[in-house]
Amino acid sequence: MLFSGGQDSTTCLAWALTRFDDVYTIGFNYGQRHAVELECRTRILEQIPAVSDWVGSIKGDHLARLDFLPALGDSALTSKRKIEIAASGLPATFVPGRNIFFLTAAAALAYRLEIRHIVGGMCETDFSGYPDCRDDAIKSLQVALNIGMESRFVLETPLMWIDKAETWELAHQIGGEPLIDIIRRDTHTCYLGDRTIEHEWGFGCATCPACDLRRNGYLAFRKRTLT
Repeated sequence: MLFSGGQDSTTCLAWALTRFDDVYTIGFNYGQRHAVELECRTRILEQIPAVSDWVGSIKGDHLARLDFLPALGDSALTSKRKIEIAASGLPATFVPGRNIFFLTAAAALAYRLEIRHIVGGMCETDFSGYPDCRDDAIKSLQVALNIGMESRFVLETPLMWIDKAETWELAHQIGGEPLIDIIRRDTHTCYLGDRTIEHEWGFGCATCPACDLRRNGYLAFRKRTLT
């Protein structure tokens, strides 16, 4: 399970715990501007087992260093660049190759642990314009990993075709208000790493694109639950 400490990966972690007996998590330190998410991982991993009588349990956690990424590509997530649309037409927060490196590293670990299913929170509906979050990219990488490692990995992406409101709703379906509380209070999504102000949808600067998606999704989710 690719687990960053953010909303999407925490939802996917809960999803995985409802389906697999043994779940291993892996996170990445890649010089991200919002490295505070790595601290959130620990709190979430401590709390989530008590949310529900899960089918599975967390058997181990791994943290891998990919801090060479800032030297390879220029991104507003790994430097103090302005968060905007770049000349390429992609968001300045796009980290070239990030998900490719993440999934390749996770597959290498899965190979050693004899794990077949690799779960990630990639989403094509609210994907912020990142090409490596698209379904075609994930399917292509699955083929490459299986050929390159002589394996039969299955890359699972439970959020691929749902928006952020539906992601909140999925978390509620899986773990009810206790899981919503963990996601709201303890996960981190803000690109700027701001955890100084707690909003009803969680901590964040409330101005970056990640906060916009999270806030708007939460408000839409709550509106649906009230009606």
